[in-house]
Amino acid sequence: MMKYIIFLFVFLLVSCNSNKTNPLGKSVPNGMAYIEGGVLNMGGDNDQAEQNEFPKHKVKIKPFLMDATEVTNAAFNKFVDETGYVTVAERTIDWAEMKAQLPPNTPKPADSLLQPGALVFIGTEKPVPLNDPSKWWEWTVGANWQHPEGPNSDILDKMDHPVVQIAWEDANAFCKWAGKRLPTEAEWEWAARGGKENMVYPWGNESINKGDPKANYFQGLFPVENTMKDGFETTAPVNSFEPNEYGLYDMSGNVWEWCEDWYNVAYYQQNKDRISTASGPEQAYNPMMPYQQEKVIRGGSFLCTDDYCSGYRNSRRMGSTMDTGLNHTGFRCVQDVK
Repeated sequence: MMKYIIFLFVFLLVSCNSNKTNPLGKSVPNGMAYIEGGVLNMGGDNDQAEQNEFPKHKVKIKPFLMDATEVTNAAFNKFVDETGYVTVAERTIDWAEMKAQLPPNTPKPADSLLQPGALVFIGTEKPVPLNDPSKWWEWTVGANWQHPEGPNSDILDKMDHPVVQIAWEDANAFCKWAGKRLPTEAEWEWAARGGKENMVYPWGNESINKGDPKANYFQGLFPVENTMKDGFETTAPVNSFEPNEYGLYDMSGNVWEWCEDWYNVAYYQQNKDRISTASGPEQAYNPMMPYQQEKVIRGGSFLCTDDYCSGYRNSRRMGSTMDTGLNHTGFRCVQDVK
């Protein structure tokens, strides 16, 4: 009898730590969360919302699985080890390809700058106008996912942090290798809301600046000084803060996350009078950046503040060019329910 009890205990212990099941009775792979389907009331929830977050409109969402955390350096390292993949930030720059995304007659940069690299956040010494990101982003030769702040940095003690300096192409390649895909913009917002209607943040409506830290974001005078009230100057380990109702970590703050969709500032207006699917627009449209083909990024990062972008709100949407690497941009994957 004692052997049987021990066997039963071990069986139950193993079962509790293996794949979970979703309401449909199918297994959920470890490290992922089941996201129920429904109709998303998509768009802005408060007076911080930008014009591109309106009007609210309805989107039908099918059930899906989503990574509980952002993809980590450890996971991306495994991908690179097994495939030999070289990220965009590590490749030789093709000026002909680059200038196609720039206004006509843009002068060619010096050859010394047309070397593999990426953009790195550099805090300023004094307040600057917040409508000019060039004041705090610096093209850094040698910056990439293994050296996110430049060639003298590394990720040796950050394997449980989200991988950054990842272009859309890199994120898409990882997802395919993992048998997954990037989330659509609507799927991402639906998951961030955690089954709650009209909530500003994944945790509810309480301001991010009240109470205990709820996410990794910028505290202080941006971009001059981060007081690090949340304990982190740049990225944080992927499960450092409480998850939302779906068990998803860092849907607010830490790093911006790539989505599948093209970034189209007018798309909500085009879909205001019908219940649309989660597939997104057929082409990019951003009159502020007419020569660039941008993909959606969601969720905000360790550089977001209410004074600058409030990117940690559920409905906040921005675009970034597909070849852009930044030390505050990463991703997570989703998978269809079969």
